[in-house]
Amino acid sequence: MSKVYLKDNPIITYYQQIKSGDVTVSKKVRKVYEHLVEDIVNNPDSNYEYDHNKASHAIEFIERFCKHSKGAMGGKPLILELWQKALVASMFGIVSKETGLRKYRQVMLIVGRKNGKSALSSAVGLYLMVADGESGSEIVSVATKREQAKIIFEEAKSMVKKSPVLKRRIKTRVADLTSGDHTFKPVGRDSDSLDGLNLNGALIDEIHAMKTKELFDVISDSTTAREQPMIFLTSTAGTVRNSVYDILFDEASSIINGYEDPDGYKNESILPIIYELDEKKEWTNPDMWYKANPGLGSIKQYSQLQTKVEQAKHNSMLIKNLVCKEFNIRETSTETWLSFEDLNNTDTFDINELQPRYGIAGVDMSQSVDLTAASVLFMIPNDNRIFVESCFFLPRDLVSKKETEDKIPYSQWYKQGLLRLSQGNKIDSNDVINWLIEVQEDKDIMLPYVAYDSWGTDLFVQRAKDTFGEPALLPIIQGKKTLSSPMQNLGASLQKKQINYNNNPIMKWNLSNVSYEQDKNGNIQPSKGNNQRRRIDGFASMLNAYVALENNYDEYLSLI
Repeated sequence: MSKVYLKDNPIITYYQQIKSGDVTVSKKVRKVYEHLVEDIVNNPDSNYEYDHNKASHAIEFIERFCKHSKGAMGGKPLILELWQKALVASMFGIVSKETGLRKYRQVMLIVGRKNGKSALSSAVGLYLMVADGESGSEIVSVATKREQAKIIFEEAKSMVKKSPVLKRRIKTRVADLTSGDHTFKPVGRDSDSLDGLNLNGALIDEIHAMKTKELFDVISDSTTAREQPMIFLTSTAGTVRNSVYDILFDEASSIINGYEDPDGYKNESILPIIYELDEKKEWTNPDMWYKANPGLGSIKQYSQLQTKVEQAKHNSMLIKNLVCKEFNIRETSTETWLSFEDLNNTDTFDINELQPRYGIAGVDMSQSVDLTAASVLFMIPNDNRIFVESCFFLPRDLVSKKETEDKIPYSQWYKQGLLRLSQGNKIDSNDVINWLIEVQEDKDIMLPYVAYDSWGTDLFVQRAKDTFGEPALLPIIQGKKTLSSPMQNLGASLQKKQINYNNNPIMKWNLSNVSYEQDKNGNIQPSKGNNQRRRIDGFASMLNAYVALENNYDEYLSLI
């Protein structure tokens, strides 16, 4: 890449402004652009590079030929702001060094309302239709209902009508746009034309409104025959939990966390751009509003948002909708426990070198077919750190299904020895007991305490009594009264990097999924929210052991 192209690269320019503090963005957006710059500038071993011509071609098409369709700007060129240019450049300009094909096939833009996402999506659709060089391009705008899908389609149609160049090339009809063998039309779950699609472009707006994943899967499957399709998802946050939005949002978050975690979740075909407040309490701070609203003051009127915030300050009934739609805080009954920076600890240890004498076991047995986890906490003399050795369990018959549902590399973790498989379709408590026995016999760590969820299975409890003796078993009541103080103390220790969990990727993933519920007195307990794909079993096993450690701290220290 030549120096002039580096200089003219909006991705780099935008990241430089983020890094200098000239623009305020969410932590997720900062991480993504940091990763992009690292990938195309600082990493000579990267499989991808920046193609200035392809990026500029898309940006120039939008700015030269696409017009605003509404309001005071109606009929005027759609001039992209820097954050929009950086996004479009990332979508179309980052390509494979080997094939020249686009890196990203799915782009997720989460941004506060009235930041111009519909206009941008329409312009991207028109580019994919007539300027991307695709033979027989098929573009669709998608929503649960076809009438809703027509919002972006009608925006694109208006752009065509207001652009002399596009108007000569694209024929506008009630149901579609056509140009030779190229088409652009709206579709919904209630459309008759979902079968037989061969898409190279799909524009999915307000994905939070989709309650099931069926329509998204149909659209995604319809792009598989194309070399470099583009699915462009745009949305604000929503109030429907455990929906398509939550599934895609959680995957996007895992991808972003995986940038700095070698063992984290990877998907190089998805670009997640999530403008949001980093904490809910930031909604009252005007300096933070830009995190969720990159077009604030230009595309989006500052005064209107200011008015809404002031109204919400005096009427708590308005806060829920405000923080959801203007600031992209997903409305749930829980709060995120720790940031990835707080929980991430890449330190590792060698048990043979540490030679611990005694440990405290914590077990979280799943009640059905979910992930089961067992952890052993231990300390060594003259060291204030707590070390954690963990093992995870899944039914063998369900690994493939769980891998697909959770979008998590269970098979890889099994090969690494981090995950064990129980025969059949249920967790065998004997497998958990056997691992604890191995800890005692093979690693020579005695377990005078075995803490477990008091709702634990009878089979596990009985076998544990037979193996470790009844006095060793410590049932942990799962509630705020028991867990609040230990959970807060454990969180503080994780933030200080005093908890060394051996950089176990499954534990790290579990920790990143933990939310918490809080009562009026400030007492908390862990929660995974309404999304059943978010596993927190490893954390639960660690917390059970930590409760036992706090309750028996002096006695434990006397043993080591």
